[in-house]
Amino acid sequence: MRRILRWLWEVHGAPKLDSYIRSYTGVRPRNVTATREEIDTLLDAANPGMRLWLLLCSDLAIRSGTASRIGASHYDKEQRQLRFTTKHDARQTLPVTQEIQELIEQCDLTDPAPFVKQLWTLGASRGGRPLMDTFGDGNSLRRAFTRFRISLGITRRVTPHDLRRTTAVAMYKHSGDLRAVQALLGHANLNSTLHYLDHDLRPIERSTLEILKRPEWRKAHTA
Repeated sequence: MRRILRWLWEVHGAPKLDSYIRSYTGVRPRNVTATREEIDTLLDAANPGMRLWLLLCSDLAIRSGTASRIGASHYDKEQRQLRFTTKHDARQTLPVTQEIQELIEQCDLTDPAPFVKQLWTLGASRGGRPLMDTFGDGNSLRRAFTRFRISLGITRRVTPHDLRRTTAVAMYKHSGDLRAVQALLGHANLNSTLHYLDHDLRPIERSTLEILKRPEWRKAHTA
């Protein structure tokens, strides 16, 4: 709207009204991260289906809805990789951790059903808690997770998406490489990655600024 009003003012001499249109900043993601104790408590008590779902959200930082749909068609057994399409039709390839691989190996790779559903159904057949009647976009899993979290005494509102953010922050602390975090999260835009990390970016050290002023550094890094 602001661009249209500015165009009308510049081209057609209309009153200048573009400054009256408020500018709204984008909605930022939650900046909540889970503690290691919370994650371990959840994983230790989870049935295989819930455990795989949480590991996909945590170990591989996959969005919870995407994680609930991961199945045999996305898994390369030889390369031990998952290849899938995520938000905004972005294609992503991620290696699986040993723990995830062991859970996937319990699944039937000829079955098109998602791995999480297979494992949850398998657990129910062995006397575990049955999966809800509806299994689709992950909403049933999220509702089950909320009940599960509260039953374990974790009263702080931790969501599966917070596990994704926790891993992103941990990777940045470990590597200091924003591009590596961007690749993990599958973001096309680096600004989206920064939104995940902007509460946890490293402070600027005076010593770093002094190094950048040294003639030998400038000579080595200036084309």
